[in-house]
Amino acid sequence: MADQSAPQELAGIAPKLVDITNNVLFADVWERPGLSPRDRSLVTVSVLAALYRSEQLPYHLGVALDNGLSVEELSEAITHLAFYAGWPNAMTAITQLKKIADEHST
Repeated sequence: MADQSAPQELAGIAPKLVDITNNVLFADVWERPGLSPRDRSLVTVSVLAALYRSEQLPYHLGVALDNGLSVEELSEAITHLAFYAGWPNAMTAITQLKKIADEHST
């Protein structure tokens, strides 16, 4: 994830947030050896879907696909969390997964 960064257009309004995002979240937390990028993506997508963080979810679904998770695995995780995090959260997440999967396949 080291090549990932916060949107630079936010640096003018929140330079410290962009700095922390780039240097702590992406360059440190995502690079720690305790979990693979694939596993970190599964955790991140699950939490974002469960908490209905639909603005961040599409980006992380794409990262999850890039990190080796399949559409089927993500679909299964979202189906599973429907019973713990709520049906609307899962339906929103699965709709976003379909859109991201369609974009990745073209």
